[in-house]
Amino acid sequence: MSGAVILVTGGAGYVGSHSVVQLLLQGYQVVVVDNLVNSSKECLKRVEEISGKEVTSYIVDLCNREQLDEVFRKHNFDCVLHFAALKAVGESVAIPLTYYRNNIGGTVTLLEVMKDHGVKKIVYSSSATVYGTPQKLPLTEEHPTGIGCTNPYGRSKYFVEEILKDLIASDKSWAAISLRYFNPVGAHESGRIGEDPKGIPNNIMPYIAQVAIGRRKDLKIFGNDYNTPDGTGVRDYVHIHDLAVGHIAATEKILEPNFSGFKVYNLGTGSGFSVLQLVKAFEEASGQKVPYEIVGRRPGDIDASYADASLAKKELNWEAKKNVVDMCKDMWRWQSNNPNGFEDSSKK
Repeated sequence: MSGAVILVTGGAGYVGSHSVVQLLLQGYQVVVVDNLVNSSKECLKRVEEISGKEVTSYIVDLCNREQLDEVFRKHNFDCVLHFAALKAVGESVAIPLTYYRNNIGGTVTLLEVMKDHGVKKIVYSSSATVYGTPQKLPLTEEHPTGIGCTNPYGRSKYFVEEILKDLIASDKSWAAISLRYFNPVGAHESGRIGEDPKGIPNNIMPYIAQVAIGRRKDLKIFGNDYNTPDGTGVRDYVHIHDLAVGHIAATEKILEPNFSGFKVYNLGTGSGFSVLQLVKAFEEASGQKVPYEIVGRRPGDIDASYADASLAKKELNWEAKKNVVDMCKDMWRWQSNNPNGFEDSSKK
C-alpha cells in the first residue's frame, strides 16, 4: 500500500535507516522520530540522498509522551515501525534499569499514544535473543521464548512481545507483527550509510571493520571453548539490506485490510557462521589483516544460534538473498569510505 504514512521510531539508527530507504523507494511517506542517543542526523541526510526523497524527522524520546503526542497530532499514520531501543547485550547486563525504562517504558508510551490517535498497526523490531538458550536448532517461531533469556536486552524484547499479545487479546482491532531477527550486518551498497556505533562497538562486524581500518588494535574474541566446530560462537548473520526488505514485506502484510492479531516471523539466513569464519571472510573481502586475541567469555553468550526462516518465505514471500561475502564487502566499503562513521561528513 504505497502512499501510506509510516511512523518509524529509531529511524536514524542502523536497521531503521536502511528500512527507511526501502520504504521511500517503495513509495511510502515516512516520518522518523529518534532521540539520537546512538544515531545521527547526518544518517537521515544520506537516506534522502540515496532515495531522492524527503524525510520528515523529529528529535523525540519515546519516554516523552507530550513530544510524541505532538508528532501524532501533526500526521495521520497508517502504521508504526518500531525500532527505537538500546541494543547492547553486555551493557544491558551492567545497566538493566536503563534498558527496561527505555525499551519497555518507551514502547508502552508509544502504544498509549497510538491508542489515543486510533493508530493500531505496529511492526515491532524484535530479536532472536527472546529464544534464550536454544533447546534445538534451527530456531523456529514455535520455540519457547522468555525461558533462559540470558540478558536484560533479550528480556526487554521478550516483555514487549508479551505486552503486544496482551494488548491484542484485550482489543481485537489491534494488529502487530514481531520480526525476530538474528544478527544484522553489512551496509548499504552505496557505502553512504552503515552501522556507526558510538564508543566501543558491541557487535562483532563493526568491531572487525574498525580493526581492519586501523581504529582499533585487535579484535577481542570472547571465548574459544564453545561447543562449535572451531570453539568460537556461531551466529546467523543477515545482510542489513535483506532485513530492510523484510520490513517492507511485513508492512505490506500488516496494511492488508483483513490482517489482524499478533504474528511472529524469524528473519535470518538459516545458516550459522563462527566468529573465526567471519574474520576470515572479512579479511578476504577487504584485503586487510584482522589481528585478534582470545579472551574470556562474556556473561550471557551462547554456543550457537541460527534461524529457520521458512515461515517468512511462505507468508511474507521474503528470504535472505545476500551471502557473507556480500555482507563483508558492503561493510568494508562503508568503513573504508567513512573511517570515523558519520563524523567524517563535515570533512568532505
